Amino acid sequence: MALIVQKFGGTSVADSDKILAAARRAIQAHNRGDRVLMVVSARGHTTDELVALAKEITETPPAREMDMLLSTGEQVSVALMAMAIESLGVPAISFTGAQIGLVTDSFHTRARIRNISTERMLQALGEGKIVIVAGFQGVDENYNITTLGRGGSDTTAVALAAVLGADGCEIYTDVDGVYTTDPRVVPEARKIDRISYDEMLELASLGAGVMHSRSIEFAKKYGVPIHVRSSFSDAPGTWIVDEESARRAGAVVTGAALAKDEARITILGVPDRPGVVHGIFRTIGASHLVVDMIVQNVATSGKTEVSFTVAKGDLAETLRAAESAARECGASGVTHDADVAKVSVVGLGMRTGTGVATAMFEAIAKAGFNIQMITTSEIKISVLVRRSEAVAALRAVHEAFRLDRGTVEESPFVPRRSDTLMDLVPLVEASGDGQPPRTLGMEDLVIGGVELDESQARITLFHVPDRPGYAAKVFRAIADAGVFVDMIVQNVGAAGDSILSFTVPRESAERAVEAVRPTSSHEIAVEPAMAKLSVIGVGMRTHTGVATRMFAALAERGINVNLINTSEVRINVGTDVDRGREGLECLQRAFALTRDNARPL
Repeated sequence: MALIVQKFGGTSVADSDKILAAARRAIQAHNRGDRVLMVVSARGHTTDELVALAKEITETPPAREMDMLLSTGEQVSVALMAMAIESLGVPAISFTGAQIGLVTDSFHTRARIRNISTERMLQALGEGKIVIVAGFQGVDENYNITTLGRGGSDTTAVALAAVLGADGCEIYTDVDGVYTTDPRVVPEARKIDRISYDEMLELASLGAGVMHSRSIEFAKKYGVPIHVRSSFSDAPGTWIVDEESARRAGAVVTGAALAKDEARITILGVPDRPGVVHGIFRTIGASHLVVDMIVQNVATSGKTEVSFTVAKGDLAETLRAAESAARECGASGVTHDADVAKVSVVGLGMRTGTGVATAMFEAIAKAGFNIQMITTSEIKISVLVRRSEAVAALRAVHEAFRLDRGTVEESPFVPRRSDTLMDLVPLVEASGDGQPPRTLGMEDLVIGGVELDESQARITLFHVPDRPGYAAKVFRAIADAGVFVDMIVQNVGAAGDSILSFTVPRESAERAVEAVRPTSSHEIAVEPAMAKLSVIGVGMRTHTGVATRMFAALAERGINVNLINTSEVRINVGTDVDRGREGLECLQRAFALTRDNARPL
């Protein structure tokens, strides 16, 4: 007998008719012989109304009392859903997060799940009842009500599917799946029939609002297949599954995304010595700010520049932390730009496909837009452009990769739970009082491994002109020379020009230099051998201390970082090749990994 978790969002339970429609969908699965557990959000705009109600009392309500208030929205929904199911002749029971023993930490309004008791839910399911659980909420160890923050009901649903060993998690929403990009921005966008956890993690962090990153992290960690589908039709939606199940021949780019509300901060004149980068991000991390793109370029005259992006709403707080960090490390100053947006492409096929960067940069150049910042990962390329140009840039990129053409694959797909957790190592947290270390909770960071790649060379172009088309010209020349490019990092400097660095296979370095020389009249530097160190895991972006811990471990050993780029699932740094093995060992210790989890390439 299968166990299915069904999650219904606010628009799916906005009125009595929709509640009854959701109830009938759950009963349909129940009548097929499945055990059904529903997770329900607050109705419609209830949460917004509760927030507004609190603001009528005070502009700064206590976080604990906000959780007490906000949790009532879901409590109303689950009770009404249980009434609806009972009225249709099927036994049902509703639970709050506290009643099922969903225990979180005490970080009010943004709590993380530590553990979940299954006894009460399994008993009710065994009695033939449909179980309805309030999403978005839990209780801490002192029985204070907590809420999980944005996307909290999705996180609840996937967490329950994980802990109960469910066969799948159905997310019912007002859209019928995940699209190649936001169809409200690009009407030609197509629905994707299945996508990998890593691709969805990247797209979710880039502004694809269908699912939130934390729920996808849970799904990947515990191997839960997710089916995103419409509440209002029976059409198949999009499956979010493991990489093997998601992969299809010939597809290089799966989707494109736009994150509009970004802000860039640059710390100028950063001393190029071990420990400085760690100090910067330790100061920023202490404020629990989520940093997205991190770019550090090659130093000149003993100084470098470090740029990173944050959500525009976090700019003021981040600036205060960045200015403090700059003073502490002896940097020359801090600049910022609140008028930027990030355009990205994502796809599993980018690991082995060539020419993706070239095609993306050429599409943006053809549209007449300038690229201010570039960072890459194995399955993503992100660029920063002016916010006013971002939508047109997204449309150009979507068209360039023909994401608006062809038919969506609708072949029958049978999901399976993957066993990804067995390959992952949970971090342990030192108690600091002489007691044994404590294993962290269900939702905490999990590290999959540390990797060392000593096979690459780095090429750096200095004084890159700040005009449309230059990056496209460079990477077209490299592609025509048949050279595969791995990391790409570009950062606009204080003088308005840029430093552009990229890595290629060591044996291809000379060929790459000869290819780009005609495109640049400025200095070209080659590091013929470098070490690339990577930390890989689940929850890299939503756990703000990963980069800090990585930089701290390297700084403690006096290993200097000369290149940084980041993604949802890994952080890559470049360092001297003769320190690579030492760096691998110290990162292995820093993240409590065994030798089997540290992988030289």
